[in-house]
Amino acid sequence: MIPPDPQHPRFPEWQLLSQIHDQPELIARAAEALPGQELALQKHLREHWPEGWVRCAFALADARRRGVEKFRLAGQMWFDRKGLEQATPEEVARHKARRFTGHVYDLCCGIGGDALALAESCNVTAVDLDPCACLRTEWNAGVYHVADRVVAECGDATRVDVGTSLVHLDPDRRQSGQKSVRLEDYAPGPAFLQELLQTARGGAIKLSPAANFVGRFPEAEIELVSLRGECKEATVWFGELAGIDPWRATVLPEGATLAGNPLEQVADLAPPGRYLYDPDPAVVRAGLVDLAAVTLGLGRLDLREEYLTGDALVESAFVQAFEVLAVLPNNPAEIRDYFRRSTFGQVEIKCRHVPVQAEEMRRKLPLPGQDPGVLVIARIAGRARGVVCRRIASRRPTNRPPWADATGRTPLV
Repeated sequence: MIPPDPQHPRFPEWQLLSQIHDQPELIARAAEALPGQELALQKHLREHWPEGWVRCAFALADARRRGVEKFRLAGQMWFDRKGLEQATPEEVARHKARRFTGHVYDLCCGIGGDALALAESCNVTAVDLDPCACLRTEWNAGVYHVADRVVAECGDATRVDVGTSLVHLDPDRRQSGQKSVRLEDYAPGPAFLQELLQTARGGAIKLSPAANFVGRFPEAEIELVSLRGECKEATVWFGELAGIDPWRATVLPEGATLAGNPLEQVADLAPPGRYLYDPDPAVVRAGLVDLAAVTLGLGRLDLREEYLTGDALVESAFVQAFEVLAVLPNNPAEIRDYFRRSTFGQVEIKCRHVPVQAEEMRRKLPLPGQDPGVLVIARIAGRARGVVCRRIASRRPTNRPPWADATGRTPLV
């Protein structure tokens, strides 16, 4: 990329990054630091390299360790704290990239998480106001062997003429240093998002799954994406890339997807059966709980609860199954009495809409055994109840990325 003007406020960091990039030995030495030995190693390395270089190398090593939760090649990539926090996990980025073809503008590209996935099948122009982000995107494209399909440009995303290209936009949610879920606090803000929907041929806008997006994009498809049980983003698909259904929930890494209109399906209410089911967060946030229930042949415990139930054991990426052992009044004394006579030694307390001090309740529960259990506090036919369950082991992937070892680490380079 073209070096920024020396008067640019980010030029000193850009220059430092460029210098560190040519110091593989320093980077490797910083990555060798063991817990509790960082200060001693930093002191030793400062005898051979400038203090600023050493500090930068240690920050990079720390970011690479944390980056393993998102990226297969994190041990070789270039991150800063903010860029890593906002970067799309590799598995989510690859899922989104499947809809794109041809040339794509990746606006507000950050460290290039989405650009890397898009470049597997598209030519990408990655744009960011921060020259350091652009530099990291270029280097990360090299790590993933897609440098010939990624061009990074430093500039204002709102001034880019995307022409007939498709667009991916990841607005900055941390302008003030604190993460915000309000679209009004995004940069670019709601006005530009709406303008993009009207002027671009098609594309995707990445939003926080907790953002206030409901009702803001009536002509678009909104996809909620979860990864290993955590809802990661809301993707607003528009133009040529939008599907026919207004809402979609996708569960990764399984790739299971559920699409429809929340208003077109109503599940039957049912008393607790042999099994209780907790829908995936993407299904809940997309408002597709009733569609999931109808699709899987399950009922709902209550209109104000997302929990589903049935007598048949259903194995699906859209729900986590629990075996129901007892249904108790929401009475602390009766709940404690039940657990006193149980074989449980640990208990997970789940609640959504019934006010519960879960930690305080857990501390007061007598747990004489060793078995793990689950206590769900939920409304059933309008009344709060305690449902004692046992989690059903599923065949779903583990909660660690497939490239991480048992400790969650990948080699640092």
